[in-house]
Amino acid sequence: MKQVAHDRAKREKSPSQDTLGYSVADEETEWLQSLLLLLFHSLKRHPPLFLDTVKNFCDILNPLDQLGIYKSNPGVIGLGGLVSSVAGIITVAYPQMKLKTQ
Repeated sequence: MKQVAHDRAKREKSPSQDTLGYSVADEETEWLQSLLLLLFHSLKRHPPLFLDTVKNFCDILNPLDQLGIYKSNPGVIGLGGLVSSVAGIITVAYPQMKLKTQ
């Protein structure tokens, strides 16, 4: 994120240079790239948060299918249930992987 901010400041300081290389699409996707980078680093530093996020994502697949919001096939629902169950087993087997709420 620091690199993106530095590049943006440099680009704003000298707008006459490199006008052909600048695109509105770059500006629109910068925030998304920054958000995804921040999310990746946060989940990498906190494995319990990553495990809980994966488990919750897999748990939401079945209700979305049953309500008709996002239709998927039974194989995806089964795989989501399997991954969610494995994540739950990991939190039981390794208590340090359980997300602590306070």
